Amino acid sequence: MYDTLSRRDFVAATTAAATVSAAVSSDTATNQLPMRVLGQTGVRVPLLGYGTAPTGTRRTLDQGVALLNEALDFGVTYLDTAPEFAGYGMAQVQVGHVLKQRRKEAFVVTKTWEPKGDEARRLLEKNLTELQIDHADLVYAHSVGDDKMDPAVVMGKGGVMEFLLKAKEEGLARFIGLSGHCRPWRFLEIISRFEIDVMMTAVNFADRYTYNFEQVVWPVAAKKKIGLVAMKTLGGANVKASGVSHRMMPEVEVELALRYALGLPNLSVAVVGMATREELLQNLAVVKNYQPLAPDELAALDRRGRLLAKEWQEHFGPAA
Repeated sequence: MYDTLSRRDFVAATTAAATVSAAVSSDTATNQLPMRVLGQTGVRVPLLGYGTAPTGTRRTLDQGVALLNEALDFGVTYLDTAPEFAGYGMAQVQVGHVLKQRRKEAFVVTKTWEPKGDEARRLLEKNLTELQIDHADLVYAHSVGDDKMDPAVVMGKGGVMEFLLKAKEEGLARFIGLSGHCRPWRFLEIISRFEIDVMMTAVNFADRYTYNFEQVVWPVAAKKKIGLVAMKTLGGANVKASGVSHRMMPEVEVELALRYALGLPNLSVAVVGMATREELLQNLAVVKNYQPLAPDELAALDRRGRLLAKEWQEHFGPAA
């Protein structure tokens, strides 16, 4: 099944990852994590962002708080979260306990998954209460490709986009943006009509052949100086393997998948869902030791990506 990745590649990649992971575990200096500017916000953020959904759904409060604190110690200060009904479990509560002591260290991202502005406001206020903060650094209109998010409502009078602009004026959010997994055309339509700061979409070497945000939407957004954030870089949640936070398997494929995302033009942050210390160290190792994919690795991922795209199909929702 993985014959496009040679044994030589596998051994080299896993050996390098193990070596760097060992170094990372003994060095908590935050200044070693690569930083990039988040589009027109001007804010410098770490190249690796912490996706909190796996922690919120698979870890107790104490376990989640401990892991998030360790991530901050390592310099993973970009914390991406959302409310429970969006599939994040108790993530916001966990993050809130961390922020009581470390708010100034974190760039906090949350989401409003409501098409109407008044409902989005209520949800954002609830999010902020759970996070124990008075404002978020970034608030997304979430999953705008979903059937729930009717574009006419989202972009219409009294819609969530209108509300987000007000939330920014009121100081509930420093920056606003869009996030989502499918229907790239909706993103193009929204950014043509509204001024946003950041956009987060599902991008990985397999879904490139299904949704292709990388080539369809990202270049347009980059011209508008919108900060670009990658999510689902490892394929999204693995519903068949409770001990793993992602679809990509085996370990070598995880590393190559993350390196693919890190090499995307104009990327500011790659958000990766994590629920264990081992996952945190592995992702830190890849980011700190990042090298662009070699031609043979790109060719292998191209072949593997086409196979996975056929297997997964439109697993995030409609492409069009």
